[in-house]
Formats: sequence, C-alpha cells, structure tokens
Amino acid sequence: MAIDEEHVRPDGVDDLTVEALGNISEALEAVEVARGHLYAFHRMSGTADLTLGKGVDQLREAGHTELADRLQTALVGRNVLHGRWTFQVVEEYDDGYYADFKQLEQEARDALVAGRRHLYEAEMKEDRRTHGRPGHERRPDAAGG
Repeated sequence: MAIDEEHVRPDGVDDLTVEALGNISEALEAVEVARGHLYAFHRMSGTADLTLGKGVDQLREAGHTELADRLQTALVGRNVLHGRWTFQVVEEYDDGYYADFKQLEQEARDALVAGRRHLYEAEMKEDRRTHGRPGHERRPDAAGG
C-alpha cells in the first residue's frame, strides 16, 4: 500500500527516472543548506561590522584616535567582495543560481512525475518500515498501518 496519492509514482515511470529525480531533489536539499549558510554568513558579517563599529567608537573614546581612524577607514562598512556587501551576495545567489535550480527541479518533476515530490524517499519508506508496528505508520493518520 502506498504512503498517499501524492507519493505514488505515475504509471509508466521507471525506476531510473525516480532515482534520478531523487538525486536532483537531494542536490536541491544541499543547495538549500548552502543557502542557509550563506544567510548565516550574511548575518554574521553584519554583526561583525556593527560590533567592530562599537569597538572603534570605544577606542576613540579611550583616546586611541589614530588606531580607531585606521580601523574605521579600513574595515567599518567595507565591501566583503568587490563592490558587494553580503546582502548583495545573497540577492545575486537567490536571483540566479538558487532560483534557476528551484525552477528546473520543479520543471523536471512536473514533466516526469506530475510534479510529485519525494517519490524515491516515499518508496524507500514503504520498503524499510515494519508494516503494522507502532512508530512505522505510513502517515500520521494511519493507525497501525
């Protein structure tokens, strides 16, 4: 018995196609994690710049104006890449590679399996679970099955 209709492979779809789409989905999941790290980089870089600015202000207040001026002009508000703050890096990634990846993965699923997601994993779950055992249900609402 299948997990649910959303996770049943359409008639005529072969194993290799399901496996290929599973790999493409897995690659997209890795891209999602990379995107999360990019956003973490964005947040940490912004925090570093704001905290650096506070430290520079404190150095200046403590009378270390020459060192504070050097740090201010060399680092505070500086681009992390040529011409870019991290928000610009995030936007370029989101609007380019990430958007293209998401769109093409969706197009592949739409064209080959009626847009269904995680077919490979759904079939693996059916194969690996112990049918009829608690904790191995097909779905949250499938008592004992």
